[in-house]
Amino acid sequence: MNIVGLPALVDTYENYIWVIHNNQQAWVVDPGEARPVIDYLQQNDLQLAGILITHKHGDHVNGINQLVTQCATVGDLPIYGSALTPLAAINHPLQEGDAITLGDSLTLKVLYTPGHTEDHIAFYNEKMLFCGDTLFTAGCGRILGGSIEQFSDSVLKLRELPDDIAFYCGHEYTQTNLAFSQIVEPENQALLERIQNTHIDYPQILTAAQSTLGEEKATNPFMRFDLNPLKKRLIERGAANNPASLFATLRAWKDDFDRTH
Repeated sequence: MNIVGLPALVDTYENYIWVIHNNQQAWVVDPGEARPVIDYLQQNDLQLAGILITHKHGDHVNGINQLVTQCATVGDLPIYGSALTPLAAINHPLQEGDAITLGDSLTLKVLYTPGHTEDHIAFYNEKMLFCGDTLFTAGCGRILGGSIEQFSDSVLKLRELPDDIAFYCGHEYTQTNLAFSQIVEPENQALLERIQNTHIDYPQILTAAQSTLGEEKATNPFMRFDLNPLKKRLIERGAANNPASLFATLRAWKDDFDRTH
């Protein structure tokens, strides 16, 4: 399978829509708008075979109806999403532990990863992770419906997955996230190396993963919030010594950073 990241909503949310294809059929992850997907399918002679949704936000779902109208060649195009997502278009509702098969060869399992929203899920296997807005490159989503407890639990759940999994998220915020990461973990040598070696060409089409889960574990503070020396720093900022409080303190720190940069 080929995986391509299409930039979308470039002037507002800086999304990536992920297209998984086998040179004939294509499955689209989180189409926040339809036009980039329609253009790519037509240019590459691909048939839309299904849509995968990680959560309810418009910048991840607003392209669905147009894609179904203009690209679906079957009457009941599979649209996969959380059973908790309030979207009538979803005709294959999913919960944690479910699995879907794309084409003849690609199986993705479902993890329930609430926190950014209450309905959020991720799709993964031993080679790839589509995590929507739960985690970003060197960052994470804001809390827009879920709870702190859910979010910290979801991140810890993702941290249990293997390091070599290819990492695909819903937005391109790497440079800002790295700037914040250096403030909160200035002694992190892996992070400093990542900063030196990172070059972002958004809004270019991506033909490779944004990262690996191992790189995120080593450099993304939202995957390291309960590890020293960051944990000690968060406790000094008023966090209690438990995952939810540590995560909340880090998320609030990032929110303050975003307001001033």
